Amino acid sequence: MPATDYRGSSPASLPHFGRSLFSLRREQVHSISMEGSSLEAEMESFQQHITDRFMELSSVAHDDLLSLSWIGKLLDCFLCCQDEFRAIVRTQKTQVLRPPLDRMVSDYFERSVKALDVCNAIRDGIEQIRQWQKLLEIVLYALGHQRSIGEGQFRRAKKALVDLAIGMLDDKDSNASLAHRNRSFGRSTGSKDHHNHSHGHNHSSSNSHHRSLGHFRSLSWSVSRTWSAARQLQAIGSSLNPPKANDLVASGGLAMTLFIMNSILLFVMWALVAAIPCQDRGLQVHFTIPRNFSWAVALLSLHERILEESKKRERKNSCGLLKEIHQIEKCSRLMNELSDSVHFPLTEEKEREVRQIMQEVSQVCDALKDGLDPLERKVREVFHRIVRSRTEGLDSIGRPTHAE
Repeated sequence: MPATDYRGSSPASLPHFGRSLFSLRREQVHSISMEGSSLEAEMESFQQHITDRFMELSSVAHDDLLSLSWIGKLLDCFLCCQDEFRAIVRTQKTQVLRPPLDRMVSDYFERSVKALDVCNAIRDGIEQIRQWQKLLEIVLYALGHQRSIGEGQFRRAKKALVDLAIGMLDDKDSNASLAHRNRSFGRSTGSKDHHNHSHGHNHSSSNSHHRSLGHFRSLSWSVSRTWSAARQLQAIGSSLNPPKANDLVASGGLAMTLFIMNSILLFVMWALVAAIPCQDRGLQVHFTIPRNFSWAVALLSLHERILEESKKRERKNSCGLLKEIHQIEKCSRLMNELSDSVHFPLTEEKEREVRQIMQEVSQVCDALKDGLDPLERKVREVFHRIVRSRTEGLDSIGRPTHAE
């Protein structure tokens, strides 16, 4: 507005002009204040939802901890947290573009890339359990559906049990020993290791052949022979510490949201590695989460319970802490012990024992039949959701989206 226009203004109009400026300034301050309170409410809601979800997960009975069903709920929890996190990053784009948040968001997405490898290895582990399921079904077919149990049926079941025992061996002192055994299940010597970030690989292959462990489908492994689940978890958790006070202030509290999401990512991947067979499993990951965070109490409680389970004498040499794996091991052990003392024809007492064990075998087979496919779908969904979230997030802060 030209200066001459002011000279023509009446004295009465000047106070009105001043009041207009004051009103405008007050509206701007009010708007900024509303944005701040909105962000605060969003973050409080995020933390409360995480607290509620992990409280529900930690209320699981001891017998169902690390079951197929519980692992599925854990992955559902992660997907919900991931969705809320993506929404916060989207709505707070201006804040995310500024230091220190730009670095923190980028750091989270780089950690999440490492989780993609874990997802690939876990899907291989699920395929491994399917092979054990097939052997268990042979035992069930041989002994569980016969009017009378003869020596031939017992011999067939015994062979499947031997194959199962060999397949479930896990030399925890040897890095990648499980991977080498896995490959012996049907990978041809000429095939090359490959790393499949697209996660759409097909586990089956036309080149199946017979080995000492039985007739297994050839598998396409998605991690290299030298890959280590333990090292990958350490990389995801590396330098993961609660945000400093100045970072919290500079980010309007959003630094805490990033720390929470990083901690959840680490815990979920750690729990998957604890439960499912994968190469060079190792659970010695340090969680630097203060107990005074409301959301952390249930998460740390679950961490302690899973660690305690891993230290039990009967679980120390297990290839996975999944409840159903423990049931497979138990049924296999009972049947092997029984077969050492059996004579034909079977006495009524021995036949009753066999049928009782077969009931347990049947229950395990049903649990695997019902639970493995949904679990694999959820692991795949976690993989794709991480990829999508990372692409969106890096696009929003103007970073290249290719994986390092």
